[in-house]
Amino acid sequence: MDRRLVDKIVGSLTKVVALFSIAVMLLMILGLLAKSDRILSTTSLPKLLFSSDWRPSKGEFGFYPYITGTFIVTFIAMVLAVPLCLMSTIYLTEYSNRRFRSIVKSGVDILAGIPSVVFGLWGVLFIVPLVREYIAPSFGVETSGYCILSGAMVLAIMVVPIILSIMEDVILSVPQDLKEASYAVAATKWQTVKHVILPKSAHGLLSAVILGFSRAFGETMAVLMVVGNVAAHGRSLFDPVYPLTALIANNYGEMLSIPLYDSALMFASLLLLVIVLIFNLLARTILVRMKTEEN
Repeated sequence: MDRRLVDKIVGSLTKVVALFSIAVMLLMILGLLAKSDRILSTTSLPKLLFSSDWRPSKGEFGFYPYITGTFIVTFIAMVLAVPLCLMSTIYLTEYSNRRFRSIVKSGVDILAGIPSVVFGLWGVLFIVPLVREYIAPSFGVETSGYCILSGAMVLAIMVVPIILSIMEDVILSVPQDLKEASYAVAATKWQTVKHVILPKSAHGLLSAVILGFSRAFGETMAVLMVVGNVAAHGRSLFDPVYPLTALIANNYGEMLSIPLYDSALMFASLLLLVIVLIFNLLARTILVRMKTEEN
């Protein structure tokens, strides 16, 4: 068979596969929109997003405490995970030897493959008692341990693999010539990291954080098991909250027979999908901009 014909066939097949993945995403959005039509036609969008009234028996569905609970847990998780990942990446890429880096990378890859329910069980068995018996009492607070901090700690560990891997690739992509030029003017390793590597890789590092945020934002099982699942506005790290993912997982199967409730949960799914999509597109835009500036 002619090589040009083979190349043309392979190119067409890969194009079809790429378009298929986009089509699946669009079908998901359209399907969720169709399922959400009932709740959107009976309740205004601002009321759905900013109301705290959740009384399904009266047809009232206010998602505000669930949205804020999701953002709070995810934000605290990122506050815990990002410094850990950044410092670990700097050490692995600039200070450690190749053997140690290989060992750590293997461990991170294993961590990435652990099911989320295992993280949830680990959180129930270790993180929740740690928060209840040691961390909260040190602040003079009594808590069951099922709270924002517990969910954030579990999520922080879960997003370490994706953030660490992307950050490592970004920092390793910094041209060696820039590092050598820094060392040539008698800069120390840390000065090179601070004034050359980090500024040069800033866009890529920010993109890694955004992708990690998206990963944490959509997590379900692990968060569901440790945050307490109370529909309230968390005012402290030791208060329970109720994320959107937990709301969907806990109620969807039981509420299929109630059309309005079913539509409300579909709207929650649509909301999650749109938010995660926005953050992923933002991260992609930052990466493209970084590559453009390099060229």
